[in-house]
Amino acid sequence: MNHWLSPEEWTAVRLSLIVATTAMLASLPLGLGVALLLARGRFWGKSLLDALVHMPLILPPVVTGYLLLIGFGRRGLIGQFLYDWFGIVLSFRWTGAALACAVMGFPLMVRAIRLSIEAVDRRLEDAAGTLGASPLWVFLVVTLPLCLPGILAGMILCFAKAMGEFGATITFVSNIPGETQTLPSAIYTFTQVPGGDAGAMRLTLISIAISVTALFLSELMARMIGRRIAIE
Repeated sequence: MNHWLSPEEWTAVRLSLIVATTAMLASLPLGLGVALLLARGRFWGKSLLDALVHMPLILPPVVTGYLLLIGFGRRGLIGQFLYDWFGIVLSFRWTGAALACAVMGFPLMVRAIRLSIEAVDRRLEDAAGTLGASPLWVFLVVTLPLCLPGILAGMILCFAKAMGEFGATITFVSNIPGETQTLPSAIYTFTQVPGGDAGAMRLTLISIAISVTALFLSELMARMIGRRIAIE
């Protein structure tokens, strides 16, 4: 692959994988908690929370990126706090690209996990509760194993969305080669220069291959988990 891709193209591929993986893993704990809250919780403002979670799917990605720039930029309310107290800078950094991708992929993760939790038979959870198991233990030994395929699907959806995110990323962290230039940004750059079609096509094929591989592995792991649950 190093001989087929130029060093700049390989850097964009590597950075995209790092950004997408970071976005997926960082979103998982919060996504699982929010999905559980929406699936099982009964509280005032549940509809509002659901709307806020899905807001990135409704808003144009550029708007989401601009809001991130306002909030997490060096002079933003949250961004200035992070810089002053922890020295953390997100805008125009690859970590900011991961944040933008996490925000855009978060609704897809939450929805997949929520549907999986809602599909779990509540009678199994109630039976475990009557045997003296605490709510946390019920979740860990009953709910979580049964909704693992949904969690896996949510992770893959978030990863795929992160791999293809462009609008929010380029608005929040720009298109800096070697720092924030992911695959979509690199493809866009190639389409804007004469003779860049070959490079754009190479990166497009790489994007397709990564996405197909991720979906294949997701399906394979979901089947393995499903078989194990059926045996147990």
